[in-house]
Amino acid sequence: KKRTLGTNIFFSTTMRIAAIVALCTVVSTTATTAGKVPLSGFVSTAFGNKIAASTQSSDNEQNIISCASSSSVDDGVETFTTNSNNLQRRKFLSSASAAFSSALISPLLPAPSLADDSDVTAAPPSSSPPIIVIPSGDVKKLFNEGRALEAQGNILAAQRLYSKVTKIAPTFIYGWSSLGNTLVAQGQLPAADESYTKAVSLCRDNNRNYESSGGKNARRCDDLYLLLLNRGSVRLNNQMQREALEDLSLADSLRGRPDAVVLQNLARAQEINGYYSSSDRSYNTAISMTANEVNPFWLRASMVKYQLKDEGGAMDLLRRVENRFPEAPEVRAAYATILWGKGGEDNEESARKKFLQIPDRQRKKYGDGEFLEGVVAWPPRMKEGVLSLAKAVGDVQ
Repeated sequence: KKRTLGTNIFFSTTMRIAAIVALCTVVSTTATTAGKVPLSGFVSTAFGNKIAASTQSSDNEQNIISCASSSSVDDGVETFTTNSNNLQRRKFLSSASAAFSSALISPLLPAPSLADDSDVTAAPPSSSPPIIVIPSGDVKKLFNEGRALEAQGNILAAQRLYSKVTKIAPTFIYGWSSLGNTLVAQGQLPAADESYTKAVSLCRDNNRNYESSGGKNARRCDDLYLLLLNRGSVRLNNQMQREALEDLSLADSLRGRPDAVVLQNLARAQEINGYYSSSDRSYNTAISMTANEVNPFWLRASMVKYQLKDEGGAMDLLRRVENRFPEAPEVRAAYATILWGKGGEDNEESARKKFLQIPDRQRKKYGDGEFLEGVVAWPPRMKEGVLSLAKAVGDVQ
């Protein structure tokens, strides 16, 4: 048996990197609970997208980079995190079973099995060095040391070893992906994107070698969709919306069947690119797969429904989110906005009361168009509604 480990990070499209760095830790679960991966993460004023990232794990243990539950204030904007949401996961049918979204992030990137020193990892093409799917020798030793440090929560030390691995064995796919994971954990998203891009390129090249040789000159890399999911999730949170949509759409296609982690990230990418009907379908499927536990991304799903003028569906979802996260400012703001949009004296009075429950400093952010556009990235109809409400309570002149 081979297992993977993953990072699940929820945060908004423009989540501040400082918040990403602050809360990430490494926890582990035994093989008996390897089917569950915590959906934990950062939410900028609440509930954004998950960024997926992961590294290798041993046969007996699944190590999961997650983010501890906490609440903090960043530049006057409350950030909310939760470790309580678990997503049932299945084994991936790949060379390594997979366990995020990350997050940011998605459990994701799989671990190859580790070869004995005598094993041949992959035969080289005639004009280039071999692409390594399974490490051996000194590379295997260093890589295992990096995994151990990562499992202990020593991300910086693990990063140094993974960086060394990529220098010694620049064609080792999972050296680059694991380096990317540690960079994500520190909020270094552009550098993480570069590492994941290298891993994606190597995986693709390896599979071309595999197919052209009939399987004789390479060991197949079966984890391309996970690599794309990780990179797409990073891009989703690094102002590369179109590129994120391309990666996540391809990850969904390669996955071959509905996957809640892929769909949550894909839905968010579709949403921020303005494809609201497609986003709604993806969110609906993801919610149907996680219906036993209300997750922060349900708030995004409710706002997409509201954008599509499905007020009833939006409110049904939002009531469940509010019941689960009653104190989150963004939940209160969204709930008040949808009430306000219903019109009528009673609804408008209830909307005012709900909106005024948000502490002043945080509530007034919802009267700022730049905040709505660049931080929480609400859909147009929600932005229009909350600005109208903010004006009605005197937050906007």
